[in-house]
Amino acid sequence: MSADCDKLTGPIVSAHALSQRVSTAEGELVILNDVDLEVKPGETLAITGASGSGKSTLLGLLAGLDRASSGEIRLLGERLADLDEDARARLRAGRVGFVFQSFQLLPALTALENILMPLELASHAEARERALFWLERVGLSARANHYPRQLSGGEQQRVAIARAFATNPHILFADEPTGNLDADTGVRIIDLLFELNASSRTTLILVTHDNALAARCQRRLQLVAGQVADKA
Repeated sequence: MSADCDKLTGPIVSAHALSQRVSTAEGELVILNDVDLEVKPGETLAITGASGSGKSTLLGLLAGLDRASSGEIRLLGERLADLDEDARARLRAGRVGFVFQSFQLLPALTALENILMPLELASHAEARERALFWLERVGLSARANHYPRQLSGGEQQRVAIARAFATNPHILFADEPTGNLDADTGVRIIDLLFELNASSRTTLILVTHDNALAARCQRRLQLVAGQVADKA
């Protein structure tokens, strides 16, 4: 964990009275209702719940990818409501990592180039060397010049994990990281994710419907119909 993250005196991310509502032809739809949470630096938290319970919406709000209808979110000490879209992007750059169910690799870039991109955007020193290091960490050095279409699903997710960790983020958000993988590949990906997370001392918040995966996190927050039903 980098030095400026160590200076945080409170939670690395928190939400208070967080709600998200959207207008539909049938009226207002409440996706999240009055959610409170705090996550300390270095913690691992699983957000669980049935499909449609608001898990991914909550993750997106905490990461500053979307704006909440009401309530307050603080990420890395900053109140997100005070920041415009560009400022939120600057806040995330190099300090927040993402792993998605659909991998989100850029198809026109090789595996190495996909990992290199966020390092270059963050003006990271020795970006290429660091990208190669992380490609080796996930066991894909031999695939450096392969494009996503030439990689299996598990290999694509390993590239996505390497990309997420390459900037040494303070916090990593993962949305159903094994959702598009078969069971055996999913287990290997999760083992890799937690191994790298422990060695990097990154805060991890993941969305999952998999109870076995959630059990590997230190804490769990369960959503039911957009509300917190249980905290552990």
